[in-house]
Amino acid sequence: MPTQLATAATVHTQNDFLPLQGTDYVEFYVGNAKQAAHFYKTAFGFQSLAYAGPETGVKDRASYAVRQEKLTFVFTTPLRANNEIADHVYKHGDGVKMLALRVEDARSAWEETTQRGARSFMEPKLLQDADGELIMSGIYTYGETVHLFIERKNYRGAFMPGYRAWTSHYNPTPTGLLYVDHSVGNVGWNQMNKWVNFYEEVMGFRNILSFDDNDISTEYSALMSKVMSNGNGFVKFPINEPAEGKKKSQVEEYLDFYNGEGCQHVALATSNIVETVTALRDRGVEFLQVPTSYYDELQDRVGKIDEDVTPLKELGILVDRDDEGYLLQIFTKPVEDRPTLFFEIIQRKGAKSFGKGNFKALFEAIEREQELRGNL
Repeated sequence: MPTQLATAATVHTQNDFLPLQGTDYVEFYVGNAKQAAHFYKTAFGFQSLAYAGPETGVKDRASYAVRQEKLTFVFTTPLRANNEIADHVYKHGDGVKMLALRVEDARSAWEETTQRGARSFMEPKLLQDADGELIMSGIYTYGETVHLFIERKNYRGAFMPGYRAWTSHYNPTPTGLLYVDHSVGNVGWNQMNKWVNFYEEVMGFRNILSFDDNDISTEYSALMSKVMSNGNGFVKFPINEPAEGKKKSQVEEYLDFYNGEGCQHVALATSNIVETVTALRDRGVEFLQVPTSYYDELQDRVGKIDEDVTPLKELGILVDRDDEGYLLQIFTKPVEDRPTLFFEIIQRKGAKSFGKGNFKALFEAIEREQELRGNL
């Protein structure tokens, strides 16, 4: 009889009714998918992967899939007005529509979540072509955002049926991005606990970290956040809501310009943040900058780190430590004209947390940008 007690995480994984293998892809609804795909290839180092549109039998939209390591983005644009995609882009601007999750069984994932109260987006659908078959299903989460469940164990094609391989002469070098570390949702006033309950009860996630307005606040604004994780920790969804402050918080600004709840940012993992951020900066990606005084006592604050502080200071990379190690992170400015979607670049060196020690410096940097836009 074994004497070692199983950890809570192990027990949770064993009882997991929705086992997830990670993020399969992130799909954006955009005004011009061809140009968006070109931007992400040029600025972020993605490679051409697959295309769907009129030439492949899809008449109402065009979609371009790009990939870098285990990171896949899809950009979809409507070809005509007066449809769900066009309405989404008109209301929200370019933004995340689908957070697609890889599963072993897409039918079971849909059944388990809908019987627990999820609103169905797509009943299980079998897609087939000469390269095999793929099953997908989906449910709604906050706002109009969707979780797709993708079962692709019997598919060998470039991306999925309905797409053809997309090869292009222009293939810029990668920037070192590896996979989705986490995706953050912004929800309305007093809505965070509702969505925490959704992820716990409908998807079997756990609340692994919580931050209140004492943790995430500046002189002017505040927010609250809870981090939800699936059983094996492969998928994490922090959820933010506004908190009372003297002026408008970044979450309120997002909700105003996005016209509702949605995905605020996607965190992209790298194994060498200095090289990755240098490459991104050199390709035109703009990052939030913290005052150089942040680095004056950095090592007193976080202890010894492997990296030279000088390039971290030059690039504006933040550092934080928890009980298991440290992490390095930096945030882009919004990548569109609406101050909504942005990206985080993160390198974990043991740390499992989300940079609590950097919140004040980061949020003050965001507020400086808000003030320039006249939205603070």
